[in-house]
Amino acid sequence: MAPTDHRPLTLRDVSEASGVSEMTVSRVLRNRGDVSPATREKVLEAAKALGYVPNKIAGALASQRVNLVAVIIPSLRNMVFPEVLSGISNVLETTDLQPVVGVTDYLPEKEERVLYEMLSWRPSGVIIAGLEHSDASRAMMRAAGIPIVEIMDIDGTPIDAAVGISHRRAGREMAQAILKQGYQHIGFMGTKMPLDHRARKRFEGFTEVLAKNGIEVEDQEFYSGGSALAKGREMTEAMLERSPELDFLYYSNDMIGAGGLLYLLEKGYDVPGKIGLAGFNGVELLDGLPRKLATMNAGRSEIGTKAAEIIAERVADPTKEVERIVELSPKVLYGDTLKRR
Repeated sequence: MAPTDHRPLTLRDVSEASGVSEMTVSRVLRNRGDVSPATREKVLEAAKALGYVPNKIAGALASQRVNLVAVIIPSLRNMVFPEVLSGISNVLETTDLQPVVGVTDYLPEKEERVLYEMLSWRPSGVIIAGLEHSDASRAMMRAAGIPIVEIMDIDGTPIDAAVGISHRRAGREMAQAILKQGYQHIGFMGTKMPLDHRARKRFEGFTEVLAKNGIEVEDQEFYSGGSALAKGREMTEAMLERSPELDFLYYSNDMIGAGGLLYLLEKGYDVPGKIGLAGFNGVELLDGLPRKLATMNAGRSEIGTKAAEIIAERVADPTKEVERIVELSPKVLYGDTLKRR
């Protein structure tokens, strides 16, 4: 893939789009000078529509890039992303580039603010989680004129390049593994899906395979915030009280799955004979549980490594051809909670 053809936007572009002078545009964007509310709104709307981000690098540096790579992720509390960051760091430490991390809390409006601030410092590249962004965020990234790598997901069309797994495929493969072992009565527990697009896609793939085999998810519950382990216990207890006939519980991530496993073992359930369970992510921290949770390895460190390699290669040689979509293969890990015939 050839590098993006978009040139960085200038004050002149915003001036032409808003119909006011470059000096007025500068005053508005620096929040300086006496500008009427109507003119200010006109300039800000034009800048947002174009994806223009002001350059905070002053003087002689104004036309250059800094050796920073903006890394934008949804959460630092989620055990998934430190492994991704480790992969990124391991690559960039061999270059002059330094990662700078921003956190969005899965909120599109916060992602806009983080992206705006980071791009204003003219980084050399952006690594950002997910393929779903607001129109304003997509406009800023398209207009930045730098390498952009969207990570964790390849189910969609990237702005520039993408590295990750197909979450729909991951959901399908887990459903196939569960059905192959004879489980029929399935419950699902996960995060609020409007905020977690990757969990939504896994659930879509999961239910697609179940439906093709004449099976539906019999009970489901969603949560947001709080301790994932505690939530996993609470949701598992509540679900089995409602639906005691369930013989398999599928969790959208390992942390709530671990909470469910601890509850089941505490209550003396036969795992995986009477009831099986599985999570997602293959979090190594949970290897010390009394039983090894069935899960899926999503290649998090490899995702970070490959994304950073793409950025480093493109910064070193802007004309370099790189793969547009790098798809890694998810792998079912049966552990001790998904029986194998």
